[in-house]
Amino acid sequence: MEKKTRRNFLKTAVASVSAVALGGLASCTQQQETGNAPAVRTRKKFRWKMVTTWPPHFPVLGEGVDLFAKWVEELSGGDLKIHVYGGGELVPALEVFDTVSQGIAQLGHGASYYWAGKVPAAQFFSSVPFGMNGQQMNAWLYRGGGLDLWRKVYLPFNLIPFPAGNTGVQMGGWFNKEIRTIEDFKGLKMRIPGLGGKVIAKAGGSAILSPGGEIYTNLERGIIDATEWIGPYHDYLMGFHRIAKYYYYPGWHEPGSVLELVVNKGAFEQLPKELQAVIETAAYKLNLWILSEFETQNAIYLEKIKEEGKVEIRQFPEPVLDTLRQYAMEVIDELVARDPLSKEVYQAFSAFKRQITAWAEISEKMYYNVIVP
Repeated sequence: MEKKTRRNFLKTAVASVSAVALGGLASCTQQQETGNAPAVRTRKKFRWKMVTTWPPHFPVLGEGVDLFAKWVEELSGGDLKIHVYGGGELVPALEVFDTVSQGIAQLGHGASYYWAGKVPAAQFFSSVPFGMNGQQMNAWLYRGGGLDLWRKVYLPFNLIPFPAGNTGVQMGGWFNKEIRTIEDFKGLKMRIPGLGGKVIAKAGGSAILSPGGEIYTNLERGIIDATEWIGPYHDYLMGFHRIAKYYYYPGWHEPGSVLELVVNKGAFEQLPKELQAVIETAAYKLNLWILSEFETQNAIYLEKIKEEGKVEIRQFPEPVLDTLRQYAMEVIDELVARDPLSKEVYQAFSAFKRQITAWAEISEKMYYNVIVP
């Protein structure tokens, strides 16, 4: 009797659930036919534009942002797709900051020292002459409070910055005249951005800022006498070893240049939380990928420059570096004296640098000076 009662109960329950389900399905069908609320909820799709300071698909830098767009689409399941524009395709290369700030594009990729004329404090978030290297900059930004300061600096411009790549220690530049003393910088026209450019000016030269796509022609035609760019890989691809006599090191002006992803704040806040997390995660990946690619390729292409080029690879004389270091401190002192925000940022930067340099003295420096053969 009990088993029969249980079977009857189950039959009745199943029949009831089926009736409800069929009724609901019929109701949904009827709603669709009569134009009422849809039966299935769909997720919103986002289509964003990204502008960059790099030529389209430029090695490492352009390739990196292409990968960033691919990663975002994959991680979001296609809910967020990004169309990448190289410098000059949608807007001029050096208008990325304003373009994203105004919401014409939702994303941008470049380097913060390009906006020094608009935001002097921004320079400290890319590279400082005789400053920190790539891994130290990452430590400051991610774990030392640097990123919070960076976002404070960009907040009035409706921008949210993310670290999104690092060149590592750069080379000192390509010259068509020998650098024996600091006097050799007098009258020198050199393509060099940021605080490094101000140091060159203090040494008696002229600092010129131009997009990457114009550098080769300017050097070849004598519009500039020297240029820094990045390192052996890009320098080889740009062909500088065919038109310059001397290749100097180290890159005192850019010991660890951070590249930035800037996101329009209003657009970012309209994204669901999970898509905001996708942007942040892809930026982390891009930051690591670009530095790793630079380190790998620079090691390979330094050998190619040595084998194929007629250029002389030289170290800046120590007295020249000492004087450039002195000028760098003067440039920074002048900047922080007239700009309170730069002073705030530099105080945090220099405090972290002092602390991490003490650690580097018995770790990285000792490794290279003693352990490496």
